[in-house]
Amino acid sequence: MITRRSLVLAGAATLAAPALRAQGRFPDRPIRIVVGFPPGGNVDFTARLLAPAMSAALGQPVVVDNRAGGAGIVGTENVIRSRPDGYTLVLNSTGPLSLFPAAMPNLSYDTLRDLAPIGIAYRVPIVMLVSRQITARSMAEFLAQAKATPGQLSAGTSGIGSGAHLAVELFNASTGAGLVHVPYRGTGPAINDLIAGTIPVVFDQLSTALPLHADGRARILAVGSATRAAQLPQVETLREVGMVQPELTTTLGLLGPAGLPADVVETLRSALARAMHDPTINQRLLGLGAEIPAADEITPANYARVIREETETSREAVRIGNIRLDQ
Repeated sequence: MITRRSLVLAGAATLAAPALRAQGRFPDRPIRIVVGFPPGGNVDFTARLLAPAMSAALGQPVVVDNRAGGAGIVGTENVIRSRPDGYTLVLNSTGPLSLFPAAMPNLSYDTLRDLAPIGIAYRVPIVMLVSRQITARSMAEFLAQAKATPGQLSAGTSGIGSGAHLAVELFNASTGAGLVHVPYRGTGPAINDLIAGTIPVVFDQLSTALPLHADGRARILAVGSATRAAQLPQVETLREVGMVQPELTTTLGLLGPAGLPADVVETLRSALARAMHDPTINQRLLGLGAEIPAADEITPANYARVIREETETSREAVRIGNIRLDQ
């Protein structure tokens, strides 16, 4: 028999069901994107550019939290230790995700075991930048000069174990150029010496090199992407002159702690893809030399593949250069 009490309880349950569903919907509170670097760099700039667009897509505030330290390791570890619910993410680069796991035997984490890739934001090629004192106008001319004077040409980078350092080691191994690596404490000093003519070659990111190339203070001789850069269609790729690695790039992407539910990953992936293809964001990042994947290529599987490839490339460079970093 249906009693008045059972009807009241059934009605209450019916009213409560939408509230329970709404309560469980992701996201229902602000999302934090950790940046493992100080304010002002490329990763921080990108996170602050993406945050409002992702917020609009998700319907919740997205805030940037700088956790600098250990060249990105501190921020990475902070996210690994967080609850896998999608509310703590990291926008990260190749160094903490692929390079350090290859060069640091005692690193506290394994990228693809302890983090859940969501999607690539963009990739920036590493380029070979030469001073005005270098007369070579092609890689063939440059290699002929380098091989004619072995050990006489030096190549500056932002430091030992940097992505640019790995590029120098791989370039030497592939071409026999014999460039002498000169590590600097950061990109700025290396670029200053390049402009002054103190050092003939610097390996660095396209975003740093483009303005120097544009105003003639230095010249980009080759790019490390698989295909020629859209901004510099006349400039050769390192692959065209004998490099065998898939790509020499810095990749920025979004990840969360391992164990993120599949529906949460998809919600975040979709928001990232929408943000990356916002026309304003797209144009600003393309101006920095970024290569932005097509929306349907911004996927966890694609990002995981790139991390594996970059880790293997880093391991090869670490072996060739006998590089070892300590955490």
